[in-house]
Amino acid sequence: MIALTEAAPADHPAVIAMTNRAYRAPAGQAAWKVETLVGGQRIDASLLADDLARPGARLLIWREGGEHLGHVRLDAADGAWRLAMLTIDPDRQDGGLGRTLLAAAEAFARAHGARTMRLSVVHQRPELIAWYARRGYAVTGETEPWPDGDDRFGVPTQPGLYFNVLEKAL
Repeated sequence: MIALTEAAPADHPAVIAMTNRAYRAPAGQAAWKVETLVGGQRIDASLLADDLARPGARLLIWREGGEHLGHVRLDAADGAWRLAMLTIDPDRQDGGLGRTLLAAAEAFARAHGARTMRLSVVHQRPELIAWYARRGYAVTGETEPWPDGDDRFGVPTQPGLYFNVLEKAL
């Protein structure tokens, strides 16, 4: 199992840059991996600070040989944790690293008392929902609205975006 370490504030600029590149920069990536339904950034410093100010929020980085391979944000709650911003360096994708990081995040949460993991995926991304389904996540039937008017999340390129909530028992 890989080791995840808590991100320090000095890591935040690299996390923001890698996340924006992985989520929104199509150059060199398979189309299903990039949120082409949304333009602009995925995250900025103020949004990351807001996210990390939540009770139980953790930003975990996967490093090997000093290289930042990926990261994930986990929000601890009473047994039902939330996974967000699962990110692998785009130059290192397609080698199973996403599966490895997801499994490590689940193991970390389980070791800290999580019984379930929840996450949100843009409804209009069936390939990504299917990727999580292959890893044991099920669509709950719950939805969450797109954060209209907050460009820190990016700007939708089509109307009607919303999130499906997925869940997995750990």
